[in-house]
Parts: sequence; C-alpha cells; structure tokens
Amino acid sequence: MKKHQTPPVKGFSKLSKEAKIEWLIAHYAENPSDSLNMLKGYWHNLPEVQRLHDEFIENTISNYYLPFGVAPNFLINGNMYTIPFAIEESSVVAAAAKSATFWLDRGGFKAQVLGMVKMGHVHFLWSGGSHDVLNEIFEAHRSRLLASTESITKNMRARGGGILDIQLIDKTLEEPDYYQLEVRFDTRDSMGANFINSCLETLAKEWKNIVAEQHEQPVTVVMSILSNFTPECVVRAEVSCKIEDINEGSGIDNQEFADKFVRAIRIAKAEPYRAVTHNKGIMNGVDAVIIATGNDFRATEACAHAYAAKDGRYTSLSHAEIKDGNFRFWIDLPLSVGTVGGIISLHPMVKFAHELLGNPSAEELMQISAVAGLAQNFSAVRSLITSGIQKGHMKMHLLNILNQLEATEEEKKQIVEYFKDKVVSFSAAVEIFSKLRGIPVPQAQKAAK
Repeated sequence: MKKHQTPPVKGFSKLSKEAKIEWLIAHYAENPSDSLNMLKGYWHNLPEVQRLHDEFIENTISNYYLPFGVAPNFLINGNMYTIPFAIEESSVVAAAAKSATFWLDRGGFKAQVLGMVKMGHVHFLWSGGSHDVLNEIFEAHRSRLLASTESITKNMRARGGGILDIQLIDKTLEEPDYYQLEVRFDTRDSMGANFINSCLETLAKEWKNIVAEQHEQPVTVVMSILSNFTPECVVRAEVSCKIEDINEGSGIDNQEFADKFVRAIRIAKAEPYRAVTHNKGIMNGVDAVIIATGNDFRATEACAHAYAAKDGRYTSLSHAEIKDGNFRFWIDLPLSVGTVGGIISLHPMVKFAHELLGNPSAEELMQISAVAGLAQNFSAVRSLITSGIQKGHMKMHLLNILNQLEATEEEKKQIVEYFKDKVVSFSAAVEIFSKLRGIPVPQAQKAAK
C-alpha cells in the first residue's frame, strides 16, 4: 500500500474547485492526467446544475453517480406505482420488480401509517434536590415553555403539526444529575430536523431561565438535539393470500413453500447472525428509495436497527404467519421521511423521483418505502428457500464481471447467452471469457484482479 507523507494543508475550503483538484492530484494521484479527466468527466455538462451540486456540501470536487433504476407494477392500497431506486447492488431492483409482479395478481401490497411522532431532547444536569422539586417547577411552567416556541411553530401548526407534548424525564439512575426534556413533534410532510432542533434550543434557553427564577441551583444544558430513533413514527406494509393461491412456481408444493418461508422468518427472529443479514436485505429496498427521494438513509438505517433491538435482543424486522389457510407476510418499520424541504426541491433527480411517485405526502412515502423493503425481503427469502440466493444474484452480477474483464459488446452477448442455463461464478465467467479471447485462464484471472 502506497504511503502518503502529505503535509497538512491550511485554508483548503477557501480554494477554488480547480485548485482543490490540483492539490489532490499533485499529492495523491498515481496518474495525474487520468485522474483529472475522470473527475471532470463526472461534472454535469450544464454549469448551472453543477453549481447546484457543488453547493450541497463543502469541498466538492466532482459528482459520485449511483444507478437510478425503477421497478414497475407495485400495487399499493389499490394504486399502481413505479418505484425509483438509487443503488449500486446488482439484484435489488430486479428482485423488487419480481416481487411486485408476484403480488400484483394476489391483491397487491397493503400499507398504513401507525404513527407520525418524532422526538427530540434537551439533555441537562441539575443537582438542586429531588426529582419532585424539579418536576413541580416544570409542571407549573409547562405552558410558558410551549409559548416560547410559538414563533417557530406557527407555520407548522398551520399545517396541522407542531409540538405534541413535553415531559420531564429523570435519568439520574443512569447518570448522576442527568435529566431530559423529552419533546414529541409532528412535522407533517417535512423531515423536520431543523425545525425540531430550533424548537429544542429555544426550549433549553427558556428552561434555564425558568429554573434560575425558581431555584438557587441552575440547570446546565449539555445539548439539545433531535433523536433519529423514532419508535412512534411507524409504518406497516403487508401482503397476504390463500395458501392455494401462492403458486410459487419453483417446483415445490404451495403448503411446503409457505411452511418453509415462515420457518425462515422464525430463524431470523431467533438468530441475530441471520437477523442482521435478513434486515440488511430489507434495507436494500428501503435505502434505495430513501436515497432516490432525497431523504436521509443514514438516519433510516440507524433507526431501523435500533428498532430491531428495541426488546433487548436484535431480531427480524419482518414477520410471517400461516393462519386459517392464509399466508401473511408483513413489516412494521420506523421511518422518518420528508417530501418537502432539504434537497427535495433542489436536486433534479430527487424532484423527478417524487414526480414519478405522484408527489406523495410523507405518509405515502413512508408506505412506499416500507413496501419496497418488504418486496425485497420477500424475493430474498423466496430465493433462499427454493433455488438459493446466488443463482439470481450472480446472473445480475455477470455484467459487472464482464465489465471488469473489459469484454467487448459481442463477447458480453455470447457469454450472457452461454450462462442462460448455467450457474454463474467469477471463475466460470473468466474461463469462458478466456476461451473466447484465446488466452490462458491464469492470465485472464490475473488481469481481472
């Protein structure tokens, strides 16, 4: 591994984009000309669009592209959707689309939002006495606390949202002198991060003033910040059909398929090693929609996995059952998304994704995202209990292998045809590629690496 002994740089953020690139290439690029052409090759050809992208974050030097794909035929609550996915993993869109088609003639997907509450906290210290003393101050001045945020919450309240509740929480058993103001919010169609944090900082200042007026021992505010854990902002998505209508088509009996599927979910519930991979597959679908629609996939991931462990043990996010001759598969997923604000009205591809979905509300986007995760999970488990996961995945991955080998279009065509009835593996792809090229296999493998 090449070691870089680059000295620290001062004022880097103040350099022009061209100067930043020049400095990076001078210190890090193995082939300066190729690196420069590559970085500029990913700039948008319309300067005004590139300027927009440059201003999303600091120190922008180029754009990083993800494939933007779509999966049609999603029937959700009686409405048809074509869902956008922004993701690089080979089989995700194909798997989701296959699930959509499978359930299209079986009633489609049903989804409902179970709650829209988001939360934030003022974390503070107080050593002035018992919790009862502090709580008496809090209850006497709760209305004053809420009134302090009225100028911030006015517009949100006009849209039916705002602050829903505020509570004093005693956390002194976990940390000496540690308390919280726990605040519940409804941010309607916005993600609401800036709104929530502004409210919390205002509440923190007012709370400090209130306690200072009522008690000789002041509070020390540690921080005021929203939580990305939203266990009360939850959406449910599900599918169901009679066992006799499954007609899975993999050569196994309908009842056997349903039994194996439910057992696979039970294993994901019982075994954390399986649950992590199982839930990762769910998030393949969810994250791809979250990214495509300009939402925060890091927050979505963190919240989902925390929710999977909410009962003290990490387990499956999805559930399945057989009852009265019916197969049912569903997921309850905490999702905090927005359809206004942020980059949603700025990023051209994000705007297109929302148009593609019919400009959904936040509740509708929650439902669509959860359905995408459930669809992805259904396809993954379906493959695992029938043909195995690699058969479909490696066929989708074949073109990546051939691009890595720098195969020509004609070579790709022949190799794809060759693997139509064969199991794809990297070594098998290298072997047939080598035969077409008339070169020894070891050389091809070496070139591929």
